Amino acid sequence: MPDPVRNAAVRAVIIIALTLSQVVVVLLCTLAGSWLALPMTISSVASTVVATWAVLDIWITRQAWRQRHGVVSVPSSVARGRKSAGYRDH
Repeated sequence: MPDPVRNAAVRAVIIIALTLSQVVVVLLCTLAGSWLALPMTISSVASTVVATWAVLDIWITRQAWRQRHGVVSVPSSVARGRKSAGYRDH
């Protein structure tokens, strides 16, 4: 995986982990009847939007990297030249 794509993936995983932790806090605040439930719910919605963008950023970064650098094509081990395959030029 190229470095820019890996960086985007790490960012996305961290953001998603924080968003899930925030959702757990919202659930606990709601069950406890705390006043923090509403502000945390609003921030959880915003975090969900950011997490969605972070996941899309992985895909966008991957596509941009492929477009800039192309796909490296390496022949497989079964690909042989004509001479090594026993064919003769007539």
